[in-house]
Amino acid sequence: QIENRFDCVPSCSNFLCCSLSVIPRIPLSKIVPHTLRHQGSKQTQRDPPYTMTYSIQVPNEYGYVILTCIVGPMVSSLYMGGVVGGARKKYNVPYPNMYATPKHHEKADEFNRVQRGHQNFFENVTSFSVAALVGGLKHPYTCAVYGILFSVGSILFQIGYSDTNLDVKLARYKKGGAIKHIGFLGSVGAAISLAGSMLEWW
Repeated sequence: QIENRFDCVPSCSNFLCCSLSVIPRIPLSKIVPHTLRHQGSKQTQRDPPYTMTYSIQVPNEYGYVILTCIVGPMVSSLYMGGVVGGARKKYNVPYPNMYATPKHHEKADEFNRVQRGHQNFFENVTSFSVAALVGGLKHPYTCAVYGILFSVGSILFQIGYSDTNLDVKLARYKKGGAIKHIGFLGSVGAAISLAGSMLEWW
């Protein structure tokens, strides 16, 4: 049997402080190999057995992360959705069709290129936002920049993909769409950096 207790302290205004105590009836070495401490801890002695305590400080600059990694992608999605809506009228692809059907819709490829530019955004935005929000706890300014790169890059990705004068294999990157991948991979790196700090790898 395992008894869990999770206490949150809402009175902390500048940081979130949560403690998790786990009291199992099996050897400690199989549960917690050692005690992990946040670098801001003032403890001078090891924590009591079976206890892990984490303190995560939310930096004042974290608001930039929220604006660029949550609000920014939402605005970008609305813009790209408007482009798709215009393409529906232009190429006569009504709802509920998500994509145009070749040989049925006259301009199937033209519309599908616009739609794919938007769908690619949906395929990546969730993972990006989660990684950026986590990594932003340690690297707020850096993740804010990654948010801008991801949002702007997603729009450029769709613009390039929609250009039928460009080869479809590389069109998405011809107008600058590659910068979205810099934002995506950078946010993943920031999340890994935070995880390494919590695990005391560096």
